[in-house]
Amino acid sequence: MAKEKILVTGGAGYIGSHTVVELAEAGYEPVIVDNFSNSEERVLDGIAAILGRSIPCHHIDCTDAAALRGVFEQEQNIAGVIHFAAYKAVGESVEQPLKYYHNNVGSLVTLLQVMEAFKVYNLVFSSSCTVYGIPEQLPVTEQTPVQKANSPYGNTKKVCEEILTDLANSGNSSTKSIALRYFNPIGAHPTAKIGELPLGVPSNLVPFITQTAAGIREQLTIFGNDYDTADGTNVRDYVHVVDLAKAHVAAVERMLQGKVKDIEFFNVGTGRGNTVLEAVQAFERATGVKLNYKIGPRRAGDVPKIYADVTKATEVLGFKTSSTLEEAMKSAWDWQLSLQKDK
Repeated sequence: MAKEKILVTGGAGYIGSHTVVELAEAGYEPVIVDNFSNSEERVLDGIAAILGRSIPCHHIDCTDAAALRGVFEQEQNIAGVIHFAAYKAVGESVEQPLKYYHNNVGSLVTLLQVMEAFKVYNLVFSSSCTVYGIPEQLPVTEQTPVQKANSPYGNTKKVCEEILTDLANSGNSSTKSIALRYFNPIGAHPTAKIGELPLGVPSNLVPFITQTAAGIREQLTIFGNDYDTADGTNVRDYVHVVDLAKAHVAAVERMLQGKVKDIEFFNVGTGRGNTVLEAVQAFERATGVKLNYKIGPRRAGDVPKIYADVTKATEVLGFKTSSTLEEAMKSAWDWQLSLQKDK
């Protein structure tokens, strides 16, 4: 018997597409909503190739209440929603804050209003470790103070968490939510059918690594090597995107079992910090490809080091990551090679 229907906004994006696959493989019936502003239609072909069937997709914008209502009318019996749809480039958010507030905050408010109208009360929200700012203590737990955001993008995640908390505390909403605070998603599906597809120049480390290795970019710049870390480069908690996708399935299961009282927060990471140089070396070991990289000046807004305490996710959500940094890097390279083949 098929499990419940789960609406996935931004389901053609990087994390969204991997989550759609994991939901389907866990027996759920995912339905994608995406405006394709930061993704490509061919992602749907990749998902279909992995699953052996296509997944329904509604090409709409989540800030459009009428269009969203139309999806809920058409897709009867939605049991829950995973909300990924958001802009996510830190630099762009500094230059165009209104674009980010309209889309990231506006889409959540619109979605919550439509969900309530259709009596859909289960939401998994895509949040970020950016809400912790520059933490005073490591690793960060869910009780680590949320700090002033370093960018409008980071602030939209913080504001969205506040909206969900206010809704939970209002006393007149039945909505239950889980906010997953991701650390640094990397890698691609082991089939190399879907992966990270940055439009234009990548703002994330791993696509820049793979594009440099493939000769698309001349050189990788590592921003700063004078931080207070083992080798002077930034420390991040790199989590394989397939592991991250599985955390969403665990969150959906927890919600549908009625275990969430109002709102819950979970860190999703490996619980380990790796420097940028360690990530580069892991790529070289996993692929046998030497990278052309140089050290550049620090980048404004970069947090020196952050990684997760994953005790709560392990004990309460029943979730832990299983992939190594090398495995994630190898999958990212396989995905890059498959993109080259398609050209």
